[in-house]
Amino acid sequence: MRVTLLGTGDTTGTPTVGCDCATCEGARDRGVERSRFSVHIENERTGESLLVDCSPDFRHQFLTQDVSLPDAALVTHIHFDHLDGLGNAYRVFDHLPVHAADVVDPVTDESVADTVRRKYDYLDRVSVHEQTPHDTFRVCGLDVQFVPVDHPPLLCYGVVVTDPETGAKCSITGDTSYDIPEESRAALADPDLLLADAIVPASSAEHHPQGGAHYDESGVPRTFGTKHMTREGALALASELGADRTRLVHLAHYYPAEEAFAEPLAVDGEQYDLYPSAAEERT
Repeated sequence: MRVTLLGTGDTTGTPTVGCDCATCEGARDRGVERSRFSVHIENERTGESLLVDCSPDFRHQFLTQDVSLPDAALVTHIHFDHLDGLGNAYRVFDHLPVHAADVVDPVTDESVADTVRRKYDYLDRVSVHEQTPHDTFRVCGLDVQFVPVDHPPLLCYGVVVTDPETGAKCSITGDTSYDIPEESRAALADPDLLLADAIVPASSAEHHPQGGAHYDESGVPRTFGTKHMTREGALALASELGADRTRLVHLAHYYPAEEAFAEPLAVDGEQYDLYPSAAEERT
C-alpha cells in the first residue's frame, strides 16, 4: 500500500495567498508547499487507488504529483477544503464512486453522503455510496472504516485503511480535537502510518479566542480552540495509539518559522510504502 500526501495544509494552505510572514516566505524559499488536505492511497496489488478528501487544490495536486487518478474517493466531512475539489470530476472521470458517512448531522439535517449528493447532483459521473461509521467496507481491494472524531459543530470522521492481504494499516484522524471517542481510538490504534491533524503548536492557543482545551498534566493544551489538535496533542495521541510512524498534517502557516519545517511536520509530496509494522519512506 503506497500513501502519498497530496495536501498537508489547512484551509488556507502554506504559503497562504497574500501572506509574507516568515513561515510562508520559508516555504517559498524551500520550494515546498502545504496545499489543502488530501491523501492518495494506492493498492499496488490491484493497481487501483483511493482518494481521501477532495481538495480544492485537486487539479494542482494531480498535475504536480506522480500519482494516478483515483478509482474511488472518500469524504470525511463537508468543509470546503475537504469537499469542494469534487467538482474536478467533471470531464476527468468516466465514473467516480464517492463514499461518505450516512449519519444525519443535527446541524445540517443531512448526512455527509446527503450533502455530497445534493451539492454535486449535476455530476452524473459521480455516484455517492453511504457507509455506516465503524462498519468495514471494501473499496479498491482495501478495507476501509469511517470513525467518528470531534470537530464541532459538524460531524466529522477519521479514516482507517487496511490492506487485507498484507495487514498494512494507515490511520487518518481527520479534522479533530483531542477528544476522539474511545471506540474510534481503538479502531485507529496500531497503524503503520498515522496522519494526525496538528494545526498549530500548543503555544498558539493563547491567541485563540477560546484558548485551548484537553490540557495534559503539565498544562499544555492538546486542542487548539475546540476543533483541531495542537502539535503536542497529535503527538500524545500518536503515542497512545502506538503508531509506528507519524506525520503531522492539516498544518497552518501560524507555526513559527523556526518550527514550521521540523520533524514530524509533513509537506506535500511525501510518499510512503506501508508494510506490516513498518512505514518505509520513498521520497
